[in-house]
Amino acid sequence: MRETMLLVEDNPDDEALTLRVLNKHKIWNDIVVARDGAEALDYLFGSGVYADRDTSQMPEVILLDLKLPKIDGLEVLRRLRADERSKLIPVVIFTSSSEEQDMITGYDLGANSYVRKPVDFNQFSEAVAELGMYWKLLNQTPEQLKVGSKSE
Repeated sequence: MRETMLLVEDNPDDEALTLRVLNKHKIWNDIVVARDGAEALDYLFGSGVYADRDTSQMPEVILLDLKLPKIDGLEVLRRLRADERSKLIPVVIFTSSSEEQDMITGYDLGANSYVRKPVDFNQFSEAVAELGMYWKLLNQTPEQLKVGSKSE
């Protein structure tokens, strides 16, 4: 059974705080960090430095920033949803963007949730903890995701 969250985040401060909160609450056994969109796609599809990764084991949830170097979050989401191996993985857009169009496009591309990062430290910490608990403990995913992708 998968126990992995993929955190796609290029801001070192947001990454550190997110990891700190998630580790403090001991919700996830494994958190993989990708610092740009290209690295996230490499991890998911087993290319580049992740060429040896077992792609039958996909993350349980992806926490995705939008404003990323190399490939932006919306393009990452577009590619995830276009591929049979990743199209059902829950994706939470977790971003500082307050652009209404980003939210509309994110949902249109298949995001499961859109959360604006709070600026306040305590509110940020609380939001991460609640997201982690919801997606780990309450959200239900198809059995296909729990046992890994079955690609033909």
